[in-house]
Amino acid sequence: MNKFIAKHAKIATIVAVVFGASSGILGTLTFAPSMAIGFWRLTIALPFFAVPILSRKSERDILKSIEKKDMLWCFIAGAFLFGHFYSWFNAVKFTNVAGAAVLAALHPLVVLLVTVFVYKKKVSWKSVLAIIVALIGGAVIMGADISAIAGGRMKGNIYALMAGIFMGLYFSVGDHVRKRVEGRFYVLLVFFSCWICFSAGLVFTGTQALGYRPMDYVYIAVMAVLCQIGAHAVFNMCIGHVSSLYVSAWEAGEPVFSTLMGIVFLSQIPTSYEILGCIIVVGALLYYNRQESMKENEL
Repeated sequence: MNKFIAKHAKIATIVAVVFGASSGILGTLTFAPSMAIGFWRLTIALPFFAVPILSRKSERDILKSIEKKDMLWCFIAGAFLFGHFYSWFNAVKFTNVAGAAVLAALHPLVVLLVTVFVYKKKVSWKSVLAIIVALIGGAVIMGADISAIAGGRMKGNIYALMAGIFMGLYFSVGDHVRKRVEGRFYVLLVFFSCWICFSAGLVFTGTQALGYRPMDYVYIAVMAVLCQIGAHAVFNMCIGHVSSLYVSAWEAGEPVFSTLMGIVFLSQIPTSYEILGCIIVVGALLYYNRQESMKENEL
């Protein structure tokens, strides 16, 4: 598998983006509540990451050697990922997949703020300008149809924006911890933490894990395979075989695939404002990724 990914990393990256974009469609088709979706998605996917590590003594020894401080940060990252998943599954139940995907893609703004105010790193004015333009695109989407507030679309947009905020926090912690914790161990700890959060969420909210339509579980299983394993795992395996600019550029284009899937599978035709906002956000994020990549190459 690793050899195949190494040889076809560029194609695998594109496939991973497309798989990840299917999350909005599958979440919309699933009638189960967001807490149950997240719980079963992690329950199905977690063994894929846990078995290869826990079944080998050498891997278990490495896992045990991780410092407690880094272990704690991994669990905090998992809590942020829980917030992202929960907000995202709610978002697609209230608003168009197209608008939700674009708003959730604004997570680089959070990364930028954490980088400047927490990590005290300098950021170029071009990167800041790109994020401001992306925010303008997000505002175009959120303000496109004020009359839809009563119908719940604004509520969905807010959930989508929260999904982006949580994802930005997740990426910010990951960027800090991944320098000391290897990828496969980081992913396992983060996913385990996220699973604990969803399990606790089921208990505290009184949400049932069972009793939904059979097709709901089919959609969740497909989501686990395509999005959790096919997207997340493949992205991690592709890193190191392709440039960060290549990966981030395709990731920034994920809302486009989500929009197209919404049209084809859900007949959700985006408004002209949503299309305009999508173009602005994707273009700005592509420019932002390019600026960040150029800065990394200069170091």
